[in-house]
Amino acid sequence: MEHLPHRSSPRRKSRVIKGGLAPVVAVAALFPTSVTLLTGTDVAAASGTGYVALGDSFASGPDIPTQLADPAGCLRSSNNYPHVAATALKLALTDVSCSGATTADMYAAQGVTPGPANPAQLSAITASTAAVSLQVGGDNLGFTSILENCIALTPWGPTKVGANCKSYYDPGGHDSLLAAIDALAPTIGTLLQQVHTQAPTAAVFVVGYPAILPQNGACWPSMPFETADALYLSQTEVELNQVLSNEATANGAVFVNTYTPSINHNACTSEANRWVEPLVPASPAYPVHPNANGEAAMAGLLEAAMEAKGL
Repeated sequence: MEHLPHRSSPRRKSRVIKGGLAPVVAVAALFPTSVTLLTGTDVAAASGTGYVALGDSFASGPDIPTQLADPAGCLRSSNNYPHVAATALKLALTDVSCSGATTADMYAAQGVTPGPANPAQLSAITASTAAVSLQVGGDNLGFTSILENCIALTPWGPTKVGANCKSYYDPGGHDSLLAAIDALAPTIGTLLQQVHTQAPTAAVFVVGYPAILPQNGACWPSMPFETADALYLSQTEVELNQVLSNEATANGAVFVNTYTPSINHNACTSEANRWVEPLVPASPAYPVHPNANGEAAMAGLLEAAMEAKGL
């Protein structure tokens, strides 16, 4: 792929949450990893076409069986979307996605517990890499702290940070989450340019975040947010995905839209239908993170984008 000059694209006025990614610390402590850990290399059997997966917990698949011990602290599943897509397309996968990863962890080793640190994710990319997927940004916004701050004691509040969390993050029209998303845009663009530098011929895919909340509010108590906060958080996620899409387009990458196809599979839908688990998961997955069905669905969307690029 031709190395393109970085252009931070103009952002449209919108906004929503995290897209998320780090473990939900206060809640996840109640849901320890209980699945078997596999040891050994995290590479899918393949034809030899090299595919590197970068990202945070929405890519790694925490608590989804079977968890891989490479390192165990990354909470990386053998059934996350990089593995499912690589198997379907017979690509040789190197999966370095890791729960809690921010854009800084693309460039430097990420400390995880248990086990050794996860190496800088970009270090997995070589000049011969043919495909790269990237899903990151939610933890830059503070995904875990947003959840903790916005959980409401009743459908009408209060929250940890006041009657509602929208007034905490957006006091007087000065939206701190929107500002953080604005600041993230050039960081994503620079990261994509670095990927192109290390793998000049690779097809690069930026994977967006799936819908976490419905478009008309929340579903207290399974997703215990006050209605106005739920709408605010959903709009914040939309804005984050828009910035990821803009930066992908501006920097020679393909944006994989997982939000629109997942709107009717959000965490407030039935256990059989949803792609994202609520605060108390019913399926093996971390709270407010994709389950196995969600990872499989994202894999299908990524596979289609990869096939369109000839992979």
